[in-house]
Amino acid sequence: MNNIKRINLKRICALLIIVLSVSIFNSCKQKAEPAAKAKSKFYYTCSMHPQIHEDHPGNCPICGMKLIKVELTGSGNSATEKITLTASQIQLAGITVDTVREENTGGEKLLTGTVATDESKAEEISARVAGRIQRLFVRSVGEKITIGQAVYSIYSEDLLSAEKEYLLARQQQKVLNNPDVDYEAMIKTVEHKLLLWGLNSAQIRNLSSLSKTSATVTIYSKVNGTVSDIAIHEGDYVTEGMAILKTQGLNSLWIEAQLYAGESGNYKENDMVNVSFPDLNGQVIKGKVGFLNPEISDDSKVALIRIVVPNTQGLIRPGMLAYVSIDNGRQNAVAVPTSSILAGGKGNKVWIKNSDGSFSGRKVSTGAGNGGYVQVVSGISPGEMVVTSGAYLLESESIFKNGG
Repeated sequence: MNNIKRINLKRICALLIIVLSVSIFNSCKQKAEPAAKAKSKFYYTCSMHPQIHEDHPGNCPICGMKLIKVELTGSGNSATEKITLTASQIQLAGITVDTVREENTGGEKLLTGTVATDESKAEEISARVAGRIQRLFVRSVGEKITIGQAVYSIYSEDLLSAEKEYLLARQQQKVLNNPDVDYEAMIKTVEHKLLLWGLNSAQIRNLSSLSKTSATVTIYSKVNGTVSDIAIHEGDYVTEGMAILKTQGLNSLWIEAQLYAGESGNYKENDMVNVSFPDLNGQVIKGKVGFLNPEISDDSKVALIRIVVPNTQGLIRPGMLAYVSIDNGRQNAVAVPTSSILAGGKGNKVWIKNSDGSFSGRKVSTGAGNGGYVQVVSGISPGEMVVTSGAYLLESESIFKNGG
């Protein structure tokens, strides 16, 4: 009997030890949960590869670009989640925004075009007088030149002779002062010749003050532009009118596309169109129909349409692919650029820039659309700022923080 009591007592003690251990374990687990749930408020990612997430600065293991720091704020609720980036991070990530407003969401025809230089902005710097090119100051295609910039220096016997003639006329005016001779007219005639042959007014004044000719004369640019071709080399002999170099004005460019002959009558010059560029993350800008070729190609039966687009930032380059959206009927509605919409299994979503500079996701209901804009039925209001490029990076950051 005593043995049975001792065995029961041991069992009770063992049970108490087990209960106490479980209680201590649960208590420790509850204290550890908040720490386990705590998440870092920032991480480092790549603007080109947003799937990269590192807890320390460095370079992207895929492309080698410098990683950008992303700071996250919020309660973890996707409805109120906010992502905050610095100005430099926004620039590195290529995030752009636009104002929500009424746009045409009616049917449009989408044309595929190619960016070309605006030939009306092309300029040519040519030799004004025969001679030998002593030195070229502009040496590479793509170099930008401005008015007043030195282009080349030339040795020209004709130019040297005209300089001597100019100095002689001025000297005779001072020394002889013959009332029967119109020295002022003689000087003006030679001065005009020097201007036609490439000298500028400052060079002529300098020639007069020094009273000394120079074996070579520097010729300065009279145009602004980007060099598209260099036709000569140092030491070459040139004749009057021979091309030295050509320039293109890249502040305005052409988009050239083709229309079927039966469609060309639906459009006219000065019509406004939307142009997007795949190489610029689908960025959409306004263009204007500048030319419709009245002639139809005999082989393909298509007509050329030319769109003029501004390029003040220099991001668009000749040779780029472009998509031109031309209206076939207007239907104005509150809309966002097509690139703003993130389609998923749970519906469509956009990212909004808040008044405090942060970004937050927003579920939206969409309606009809075209190649440029999509109607937004609900979820967003006119005047709000919507992300037009870089939305996938923000979405990736949100998924990283909150899960899929």
